[in-house]
Amino acid sequence: MLHQIQGLHHVTSLASSAQRNNAFFTNVLGLRRVKTTVNFDAPDVYHLYYGDAVGSPGSVMTYFPFPYAARGKRGAGEVGTTAFAIPLGSSTAWAERLAQFDVASIVQDTLFGAARVQFDGPDGDHFALIESESDGAPWTAGGVPVSMAITGFHSVALRLADTGAMVELLTFMGYARLETYGGITRLAVDGGNAANTIDLHATPSAPEAKQGAGSVHHLAFAVENRARQLEVREALIDTGYAVTPVIDRDYFHAIYFRTPGGVLFEVATNEPGFDRDEDTANLGQALKLPSQHEHLRSKLERTLEPLEA
Repeated sequence: MLHQIQGLHHVTSLASSAQRNNAFFTNVLGLRRVKTTVNFDAPDVYHLYYGDAVGSPGSVMTYFPFPYAARGKRGAGEVGTTAFAIPLGSSTAWAERLAQFDVASIVQDTLFGAARVQFDGPDGDHFALIESESDGAPWTAGGVPVSMAITGFHSVALRLADTGAMVELLTFMGYARLETYGGITRLAVDGGNAANTIDLHATPSAPEAKQGAGSVHHLAFAVENRARQLEVREALIDTGYAVTPVIDRDYFHAIYFRTPGGVLFEVATNEPGFDRDEDTANLGQALKLPSQHEHLRSKLERTLEPLEA
């Protein structure tokens, strides 16, 4: 069993509009845009990162906004819900705030005893805000008071036709089963960051999910550094998984592998972080390009959708 995994690092999804995506996460949810860059493989498309005040591992939601992309279709074999942690007692205030912004599909309920607000994002992405104790570093310059500000991820929920193989994989990755209720099995990893929980939702009769705008592209788990990442890579390969070589993503190093349920997993390093090329006070303000795409700067600055600060 692995011991290097610390919980979630980031969640990366697809969108259909950079402007609308940026407005939703910064204005409605009050997250900080901690990095503005482009897709390594499609530099004419942004890669936008939103998180807490410093872009801590376990707080960062990232997006590839492909203009006018068709919506994905929900089903089995995907991350069905991305859940953020909010302070205890703040769920009703959040439901009221979301309603003020005409956010779709707002539902207040509880899950495993914790108060929760469910809602949909601008591309039909499904989110939840879950009351939780956390000592994160929330961004409070986005119009959301500290008493209700998002502190990072709480968990993600995977929708799977069969959860058995995923339980086996996550157990190998250091997660332990906590409880099961209503077809949802909760697992968590000890000793890591606050984003240490994974829910597995068994949906045996659901059709296969199809990716598009509003779909999670991949789910990234955190490890401290490249040495720990190489240990994880070797162990996964020894277990029979086809794992990519280490890829430099500028702000972390990444490896990827496809899981039995169809969800793409990444293992990302906490180092070097989002302050490697701009100071903490100005995170996300300037367009940062991978070195191989720097020669495209003048074109990209003309053609990429303008974003609010």
